[in-house]
Amino acid sequence: MVRFVYALKRVFPVVFLATILAGCATQGPFATAEKLDRRAADLKIVLMPPDITLSELTVGGVNEVNAQWTTAAKTYSQEALQTFLQQRNTQLIAYKEPENADAEHMHEQLIKLHEAVGSSILLHQYFQPLQLPSKKDKFDWTMGGDVQALGRDEGADYALFVHITDSYASSARIATQVLMALVFHTAVQGGVQVGYASLVDLRTGEIVWFNRLQRGTGDLRKPEAARETIEVLMSKFPS
Repeated sequence: MVRFVYALKRVFPVVFLATILAGCATQGPFATAEKLDRRAADLKIVLMPPDITLSELTVGGVNEVNAQWTTAAKTYSQEALQTFLQQRNTQLIAYKEPENADAEHMHEQLIKLHEAVGSSILLHQYFQPLQLPSKKDKFDWTMGGDVQALGRDEGADYALFVHITDSYASSARIATQVLMALVFHTAVQGGVQVGYASLVDLRTGEIVWFNRLQRGTGDLRKPEAARETIEVLMSKFPS
């Protein structure tokens, strides 16, 4: 059973997680503390490049990536995140790509690691049947000590990682939804917004805050709507 679950997770990561969490998941967000460790007078958070993809849901139910929407969403989401963090008495640092090839590779691996750890948190922290015995009554996740190098490279205390996939029904898909509802009284899935964000302590590697986003509403293609999505995603962010 475990091998089957992980096989599905690898082949259909977004669809699998969205489906399996829809019915019987616990609620987030999770945090190790209500307040950030402000040992430094000027707390610095580096915003890692948001991993965001927007697609159009065709009449046949296939998600086709829309490059124009994706580019706009990354811009609007990053602006909304910058505003959100600046309003909470933190100094936001824009991510700087390292000039050193080894450091660049290490950063890329950390971004991939965050995606893997985030997927594991979604599966094992939110979905009760698959909760790990060692984490059943606590939130205890880490990205390991390698993130300390990221902290040194970026001059930051924490790193914020964001991963979102969003889809929007095409006009033909919407017409199909209406037809199926009126004639057959059957619901046809529309676009969905799925994602997660985590705040990592770059001194310890500990994930100190994590929240998921999963809904059939929201829009990242316009600035105001993107701000609303970010507000939802960043719910109960530690002060």
